[in-house]
Amino acid sequence: MDWRRFGFIALIIAILFSVVVLIGKAQISPLIIITSMMATTIAVATPLTLGALSGLYCERAGVVNIGIEGMMLAAAFFGWLAAIYMNTIFLFAPMPSLIVGVIAAILTGGLFALLHAALSVTFKVDQIIGGTVINILAVGITGFLNRQLFFEKGSIFGGNVPHAPGVLPRIDIPILADIPVIGRIFDQQPITWAAILLVFVTHIVLFYTRWGLRTRAVGEHPRAADTVGINVFYMRYANVIIGGMMAGLGGAYFTLESVPSFEPLMTNGRGFIALAAMIFGNWTPFGAWAAALVFGAAQALQINMQFFREAIPPQLAILQISYVVGLTPYILTMLILTGIIGKNIPPAADGQPYEK
Repeated sequence: MDWRRFGFIALIIAILFSVVVLIGKAQISPLIIITSMMATTIAVATPLTLGALSGLYCERAGVVNIGIEGMMLAAAFFGWLAAIYMNTIFLFAPMPSLIVGVIAAILTGGLFALLHAALSVTFKVDQIIGGTVINILAVGITGFLNRQLFFEKGSIFGGNVPHAPGVLPRIDIPILADIPVIGRIFDQQPITWAAILLVFVTHIVLFYTRWGLRTRAVGEHPRAADTVGINVFYMRYANVIIGGMMAGLGGAYFTLESVPSFEPLMTNGRGFIALAAMIFGNWTPFGAWAAALVFGAAQALQINMQFFREAIPPQLAILQISYVVGLTPYILTMLILTGIIGKNIPPAADGQPYEK
């Protein structure tokens, strides 16, 4: 990823932070506002980061995956459902129930990814169509089961919508979290820390291991890879499933780390925004993470602006309308996908079925 992209990312984040600081500085110290924005940005960028890493594993192996949205939605539901059952039916303590929920979410993402791999690699279905099938399937299954299990008379919970046993607790970094004011940045929840760690792990795996070399080989020139003995089908299956598990962990964020409940379509396009982050990051882990932070900052703008609505001057009254500010991530998505900053170069065999 070239420095122009990082410069553009830094500029957008600085602009978003500056808007909140200029409006809220009369009420709160600018340092507190910046710290709040940074902490919120890192947290809300978590599913975007994991979604971008999911797409990265898939596309580096030559499989386009627009089904990340569906994988995250299904994982959010089944992870939440598992946590509820463990806590309510089997009387597990809250923390073990949440851990079971996270595992269930990861496995759900992996299962949906297995379906996508079967469609794309074995049956050679158009990969865009295959991803669309995943999205539609996830919307249908989660919506149907949500109604049947929790809203129908005679359901196991008597028509009452239960809540998951809380959310995952925060984990702070010793010493850093104790720093006055800015220490809040280092006080995040487990999936957020896991997403950051996975960025570094993915970079090492893709660019410094034999597995990563083989993954990139089947994504760039699968026939040459097959010639030297690399199993193209196995590598594509494995990487798509790994990517699905990443998306599953991203789905767990919505119901087990953010809010302890499920709502239909609660992923709200995050999977597609994650794909935009991956593309703008030029199919690299750190580039994808940096782009995810831009979208996270846009969402943090909306969240933090709620505290300063009354301080917004009349000439900027449009910012008092929550859905106008909420459009920011989607506007940025369209802006970034225009290729305004450099040309994006995908893996050469991305989206191409392989015939042995």
